[in-house]
Amino acid sequence: MTAPPAKSPDQPSDKLDAAVLKIASVVVLGAIMSILDVTVVSVALPTFMSEFEATYATVAWTMTAYTLALASVIPLTGWAADRFGTKRLYLTALVLFVAGSVLCSVAWDVTSLIAFRVVQGFGGGMLMPLGMTIMTRAAGPHRVGRVMAVLGIPMLLGPIGGPILGGWLIDVATWHWIFLINLPIGLIALIVAVVVLPKDAPKASESFDFRGMLLLSPGLALFLFGVSSIPETGTVFSARVLVSGLAGLALIAAFVVHALRTDHPLIDLRLFGNRQLTFAVLTMSVFAIGFFGAGLLFPSYFLQVRGETTLAAGLLLAPQGIGAMLTMPIAGQLVDRIGPGKIVLTGLALVALGMSVFTQVGVDTGYPLLLGALFVMGMGMGCTMMPTMTAALQTLTDSSIARGSTLMNIVQQAAGSIGTAMMSVILTSRIIAPQGAPEGSSGQPDAEMLAQLPPEMQQSVLSSLAEAFGFTFLVATIVMVFALIPAAFLPRKRAEKPEGTGAPVVMH
Repeated sequence: MTAPPAKSPDQPSDKLDAAVLKIASVVVLGAIMSILDVTVVSVALPTFMSEFEATYATVAWTMTAYTLALASVIPLTGWAADRFGTKRLYLTALVLFVAGSVLCSVAWDVTSLIAFRVVQGFGGGMLMPLGMTIMTRAAGPHRVGRVMAVLGIPMLLGPIGGPILGGWLIDVATWHWIFLINLPIGLIALIVAVVVLPKDAPKASESFDFRGMLLLSPGLALFLFGVSSIPETGTVFSARVLVSGLAGLALIAAFVVHALRTDHPLIDLRLFGNRQLTFAVLTMSVFAIGFFGAGLLFPSYFLQVRGETTLAAGLLLAPQGIGAMLTMPIAGQLVDRIGPGKIVLTGLALVALGMSVFTQVGVDTGYPLLLGALFVMGMGMGCTMMPTMTAALQTLTDSSIARGSTLMNIVQQAAGSIGTAMMSVILTSRIIAPQGAPEGSSGQPDAEMLAQLPPEMQQSVLSSLAEAFGFTFLVATIVMVFALIPAAFLPRKRAEKPEGTGAPVVMH
């Protein structure tokens, strides 16, 4: 038997060493807070409605404002990471996020809560792209798949832990604690970051693209504001949606023209000259519209149609996270060996298969079937999200990684917001006045009004509501199938080291 060739002493190991894992612990802590905060607040909306005596459309802005702030600050992150250093910026983002969390916990009305969520979003928006940049630089391009698998941990804990934690804290304490919980986690992350993260080596290179910032950040915020207003206004043709959306698109279009004419734009659109990154962006866009758009519907189905408590609804979503937990580490290793193409195609097929079960949901659909479908979807998500991120970043040079991760995060946030608004509009349009059923402020049947109806009328309304959910899940499933098209162009071989990187970059 011929012995396998010995590794050259200069050839880097594929395994993540202790130094990289220590850095990963800091990044994961920050990302967990940022992602967990989205799902924790989602189950608190009914509590905000009663606490602040506000409509659903109003309290929904506690989530929308966070997303808008998060998306607006992401474009600045790539330049700031290069200019000031990733460690300093990461510490700043942590402080801003924790401060915003504490402010949210002392909010005295819904307006102040929405304002403080903006502060929180500014910090949260920098945590994930910065974490991706720090980890990718620390591990080197040859281990990007494993790095993305580690960064996928927050993606798993968010869907599992968020609804459960939020429901539990509201049940045993008060809504204030869904924000105060970030204080001890944030302090631990700050201390560990100061000790573990390597010293900065900021570059005094490019000047800041102020014109690009004044075009792109407001453009993204206005566009997402317009899109997010569709469920509240009930139509695309309202002045609020059209004026904001079109103004945002005009600013984004102006930024595209500006970015292609300047040497150091805020977001380097020339990265789209990289074929692999382009198809990864297209795959992520379509996937995020379908997956995140449908994501908020699962707890709503369990709460509204099946009458579950917030804690029970959170627990019922756990199989999705468990499925992803099983496949994500395996997918991360396989991507480094065989490329992302086959992994992502398999993942998208699994997500579409699991989601297709929900197209047939009713008032009494068996829980074993639904939980099994969520588990299959989770397995698919574990094979899709981070491998797609890997496909985008693994061929970039070290100097382009910060800009590439920033671009991918903008795409993910924008597409997720579009998907959420789109699915909300479809769901609301299918529910309107089934057989004279009462409507709540959100366009969906109000629980208190339903309780006053005769049992047979309640059953009729709930059946109509279940059909509306099923149709919306059908649209989301079709979107997931379309994501297979750009995914088919992703590479199916191990990535070669990008030109100009030299040896893989490892931070000490």
